[in-house]
Amino acid sequence: MRRLSPFKIVLLTLLVLCVLAGSYLVAREYRVVERLWFNWHVFWQASDAQALGLDDYEVVIEARVIDGLPDNVSALSYDPHRKTLFTVTNKNPELVELSLDGRIVRRIPLTGFGDAEAVEYISPGTYVISDEYNQRLIKVHIDDNTLFLDSADAEQLTLGIDAGGNSGFEGLAYDNQGQRLFVAKERKPVQIIEVRGFPNLAPGSPNVLEVTSSKRRDAGLFVRDLSSLQFDELSGHLLALSDESRQILELDTQGRPVGNVSLSKGSMGLSKSVPQAEGIAMGDDGTLYVVSEPNLFYVFRKK
Repeated sequence: MRRLSPFKIVLLTLLVLCVLAGSYLVAREYRVVERLWFNWHVFWQASDAQALGLDDYEVVIEARVIDGLPDNVSALSYDPHRKTLFTVTNKNPELVELSLDGRIVRRIPLTGFGDAEAVEYISPGTYVISDEYNQRLIKVHIDDNTLFLDSADAEQLTLGIDAGGNSGFEGLAYDNQGQRLFVAKERKPVQIIEVRGFPNLAPGSPNVLEVTSSKRRDAGLFVRDLSSLQFDELSGHLLALSDESRQILELDTQGRPVGNVSLSKGSMGLSKSVPQAEGIAMGDDGTLYVVSEPNLFYVFRKK
């Protein structure tokens, strides 16, 4: 048998090492290990563990263009008091109120909010808007007479966790009973942060600010990025939306993934994949609302 020369052996070794390194990087980027662990966990869990039953949802409004918003729609929040939805745009920043079928109700210009990427309903008239680049959380008040919002007039919290770039605070969700604000860090790393004490809903009283995270929960997030969050008060579960993975992931009260559904063509009756999902919200009746860049609106209901 013909023997390889030392040069060819070194070349072959380097080639094998490059293939192994490339495979490792791909597996890391696409979080293959985490996905396999999730599939194994879901296979063995009790059938009633998925409280929300994401597989039972079906699209009823698909890719409706939001007339009047040419692009850059980001985030979504349901207001149970007004029975409407709120989203933000990050170019020529505005807070936009939408009807439940995706029509514009009103637009509120934003001044000094930087790269506004998320909005979350806290209580009647009170919202939090995130500035992704500077990692600021900004508390605002809105009523029927609000014509504009200026961040200089608002209560703010800056966390500065790996601040800078386009990988900051991309999603918000609020647990009203636990008074926790969940903050999604988009990537590098994918992370869900919990904030207690902001916004302060009882001005004048002592306020304790707590910022925590869970390495165990973050380690189980097999998605490549986080675009938006939604907290379900009834089950205590958290929905995490991923644009790049085209997934809605359900996390239980312990932060463990217990369910997921795809936003790709064919899933939930979709005739086309959701191109760039940026916001998710849930109505009082469990209806799911999703917005996608540039300006598309979706509604999903239980079959």
